[in-house]
Amino acid sequence: MSIKQSSAPTAERTIAEAGIKCLVPDFRNLGALLRIIFLGNALIVITALMRISTFSSFWGECVVLAGRSELPLLVFVCLLYGLGGWLQRLHWRELTMIVCAIAMLLAVLSQSLLFRPTNADGYVLGMLWGLGAAALMVCYFYWRQIAQMPALDEARILALTSRIRPHFFFNSLNGVLGVIRTNPRRAEQALESLAELFRDLMRDSRQLVTLCDEIELCNRYLELERLRLGDRLQVKWELKYAPLNALVPPLMLQPLVENAVYHGIEPSLEIGLILVRIVRKGNFLDVRLSNPVHQEGSSRTAGNRMALGNIRERLHLFFDLEATLTTEVKDGEFIVRIRMPLRREEK
Repeated sequence: MSIKQSSAPTAERTIAEAGIKCLVPDFRNLGALLRIIFLGNALIVITALMRISTFSSFWGECVVLAGRSELPLLVFVCLLYGLGGWLQRLHWRELTMIVCAIAMLLAVLSQSLLFRPTNADGYVLGMLWGLGAAALMVCYFYWRQIAQMPALDEARILALTSRIRPHFFFNSLNGVLGVIRTNPRRAEQALESLAELFRDLMRDSRQLVTLCDEIELCNRYLELERLRLGDRLQVKWELKYAPLNALVPPLMLQPLVENAVYHGIEPSLEIGLILVRIVRKGNFLDVRLSNPVHQEGSSRTAGNRMALGNIRERLHLFFDLEATLTTEVKDGEFIVRIRMPLRREEK
């Protein structure tokens, strides 16, 4: 599917022809909530500009409108957050009707309980303002989904994922070649594992996968690496408090484990330990991976930065502002930490 610059109707038609569903945004996402607040305040400023006759009264008008609108706006955001899981399962038409109804209801309640208008027209104008603001918000998110999700973001995710796969297969094939003469049976089993890995990696990379599947993929990769490294490669998984049905971006853990092997185990002839700890912290999933630090060449360091940047960008595409990836070197270990929203697989 080619991505072209076009008008919104053309983009929408292209998405429909490709059979791709334009997903409703997740209003539990921090990025989505911040955009709603920004859009609401932008509308307050625009309304103030339309109401004033001189620029000297602009700030006073902004204060008056903010006093009337900020509390309903915050309540509106909280309601969308609370209903986020349910709203995400709706179609755009249903979402529009519900969001507009909530906005008008909040306009009536805020005017009835807090800021009583002088006449009936005030109620109508307040409801119309809330209706217009809600409709504009839905239009913005609909345009954003068409422009970025899934057409552009899916293409970027697929491109980013494809950068990881060749390196992964080259390492695995080298491991098989290393034992094909000395242990043909083990080489045959490794090729079978490689075939299973290839089948997993060919699946749709635009959808989140379960943490359990991602861990299984890592273990298959590690089995192949042990063909080359033997007992030098030691891996410890701390998964006692890990929600295995949590949804994570595809190929998130495997590149981190591969980096740990490449930078932490291969450069040394001694036994090296890779520690992977995954726990749930409230509504977030916390992933910590550490490996020994060795003096590295520029090519290895550059490759490490590219892989980490790759994963960081895909986390952003899937979870917007709520996901973070940080690194640090501490006590002779290179540590990678990932924090992302906890999303579970629906049964």
